[in-house]
Amino acid sequence: MAASDVFAEVGYHAATIRDICARAGASNGAAVSYYFRDKLGLYTEVLNQSIRAANVEGMRSALDQDGPPEEILRAVIRARLRGIANRDLAGRLLRIMFHELVQPTPALRTVMSRVARPIDKRVLELIGRIIGLPARAETTRLCAQSIIGQVLLYVLFGPILARSRPELKIMPGQVDMIADHIAEFSFAYLRLVGSRHRRVRPSKRERGPK
Repeated sequence: MAASDVFAEVGYHAATIRDICARAGASNGAAVSYYFRDKLGLYTEVLNQSIRAANVEGMRSALDQDGPPEEILRAVIRARLRGIANRDLAGRLLRIMFHELVQPTPALRTVMSRVARPIDKRVLELIGRIIGLPARAETTRLCAQSIIGQVLLYVLFGPILARSRPELKIMPGQVDMIADHIAEFSFAYLRLVGSRHRRVRPSKRERGPK
């Protein structure tokens, strides 16, 4: 899509409808106005496509499974990492996100609120079940952020790291292996947190009210 290429190269604010139409071989911007209303509407659709390319549907399907929370979380991590298999789409999304860091737009906030927050909420619930804490507990939130951070290292910075260290380049056959590593690495800490939490609660009951 010509629009995604232009937005990835120069960002939303510097991009123009004229440049996008020229890249697409279109004579004018009437089609943009007809289908997307304006540049922000077109940019929002580009973000939507980028999110879909990140295998959001795969993550939702994983979250809809029945089974132990650990295995569901493993499937979510695996689904998210499979989104990097399309390197061209992953690269464009990375460049767009860098532009967003410098000059944020309301479009990203809208897309993330609609797509990412429901998934984040369910991931917090999964982690809470594993460690025995409410989804809104600070410890639960920190654990979720740590797991997401490991995933984003590969999704966002993997292509950059691979340029300076070719041995870090991720091949399609390695994605599930990396997902399992992140899952097992994370489960080790989650089990420790859960064990600590279970030990603390009985001790409080034994002390009784002051």
